Amino acid sequence: MEKTGYRIVTDSSADLTLEEASEKNITVVPFYISLDSKEYLKEVVELEIRELYEKMVQDPYLFPKTSTPSVQDYIDAFLPIVQNEMDIICICISQGFSSSYQSAINAQKLVLEEYPHRRITVIDSSVATALQGLLVLEASAMARDCVPYDKAVDCIEKLKGTGRIFFTIGNLEYLKHGGRIGKLTSIAGGILKIKPVLTLKEGEIINSGVARSSAKAQERVLSLLKDYLSEEREALKSYSFTLGFGYDYQEVLELKERFKVSFDKDNSFNGIPIMQIGATIGVHIGPNSLGIGIIKRYQDFI
Repeated sequence: MEKTGYRIVTDSSADLTLEEASEKNITVVPFYISLDSKEYLKEVVELEIRELYEKMVQDPYLFPKTSTPSVQDYIDAFLPIVQNEMDIICICISQGFSSSYQSAINAQKLVLEEYPHRRITVIDSSVATALQGLLVLEASAMARDCVPYDKAVDCIEKLKGTGRIFFTIGNLEYLKHGGRIGKLTSIAGGILKIKPVLTLKEGEIINSGVARSSAKAQERVLSLLKDYLSEEREALKSYSFTLGFGYDYQEVLELKERFKVSFDKDNSFNGIPIMQIGATIGVHIGPNSLGIGIIKRYQDFI
């Protein structure tokens, strides 16, 4: 890929594969994962996501923890870029979920003290996981298309408000353990054997209903997507989107088939991408997550 005037940096919450990040010229700063609260390993680099989910499925009482990238991690990511005479746009997971953004801000200040002629902009994506990944990929496309730096930063700020993830999870136990919901709600969910359906937007996880089966949960996810598109009066082709899953790849293939029936009868979106939801969010929602992320394409804001 040709060098552009700026490079995109993100944390591993964006759930890009190493191959995809390399192909798109994106620098990824890993989160850390611990299975025992003692040893912390770099997400993907030192502990594969599939391996993590397998351990969680085998032991339902295993609640792994994540740790934010350090200031030094971001300095190590920023320095080679500015030393190569390039600017940086860094897109971090929502501050509501992690302090990764603050680590990047602190690193920004230190690096710019040494390289004051360069530009580093740190952006709170207000989202996470596959939706953050979609935002990062739109930013990467702007760098590829030589969109001017200031215009790209402004566009990213506008784009992030259009993003949504409509998803379902296996149960509420992981959200309860992470302090995301009240204990009573978690107990009720466990007794009723429901599958919660949730919406992630602008840094908030919102209750969007419940379902009694995986099939019904998938139907509800697609219904939420349809309602959102109707509300915005936009066609699906105006958006970038992806299907996301945790452990069960077969489930995401089933969702893909339902998506085709509801939205893609002419097979226009046969190549819809699939992303595996990583540890940063996976440890909070559990291995049995499934959903669809959607965000406006950058061309509508340029």
